[in-house]
Amino acid sequence: MFELKRDISATARPSLRVCGQVFDLLPEGAAWMPNERLLVVADLHFEKGSAFAARGVALPPYDTRTTIARLEALVAKLRPQTLVALGDSFHDGEAADRMAPDDAARLARLSRSLEWIWIAGNHDPVPPRAFGGAVKEELRVGPLTFRHEPQAAPATGEIAGHLHPCAAVRVRGRRLRRRCFASDGTRMILPAFGAYTGGLNVLDRAYDDLLPGFDFHAWMMGARTVIPVSARRLEAD
Repeated sequence: MFELKRDISATARPSLRVCGQVFDLLPEGAAWMPNERLLVVADLHFEKGSAFAARGVALPPYDTRTTIARLEALVAKLRPQTLVALGDSFHDGEAADRMAPDDAARLARLSRSLEWIWIAGNHDPVPPRAFGGAVKEELRVGPLTFRHEPQAAPATGEIAGHLHPCAAVRVRGRRLRRRCFASDGTRMILPAFGAYTGGLNVLDRAYDDLLPGFDFHAWMMGARTVIPVSARRLEAD
């Protein structure tokens, strides 16, 4: 029975297999490969708030700080060997210049505390070098390929971001819309991790060539756990 109440179990850590590789799906919006000690996040969009502010859209300037704090907490809890950021980590090419010095220092310390891999995204094709880590177009780990933008099916073993997936379902007459992981077992699309990132419903046409039909699940994020919901139960926006 699917329910998103307060939210099932504080210790629940549901697992998903992609091409036989095990991922624990975390309610913070990250995926954890325990066998590789590898943490995966997508679409951090550092300094999105300041980019909007520069265009006259007033947003509180704390998105970068909030996102870094969430990353710090996950790294402290899981102690990964490697962190892979799946592109669009910086909202634009000037994001690093707008970042508050304290935030920049925290991010630099964090990125240098482990093996950090920046996957190039469409917003940040050349992530800034000031924060350390390696920059790659793609990363191969066994049968998996980590990249920013998902490719048309079949893309077996692909782990991607870019689309900021979310899903909607009706439970006891109430419509719930949450960020989600989307997977058919051969690939996975991660939700956006950044504090100011929105979401695109997994039933949108943008997913038609990626997850054709309804043979996939949306792993919807609650406050303390992640719950799989069949695509056949989902609602479009």
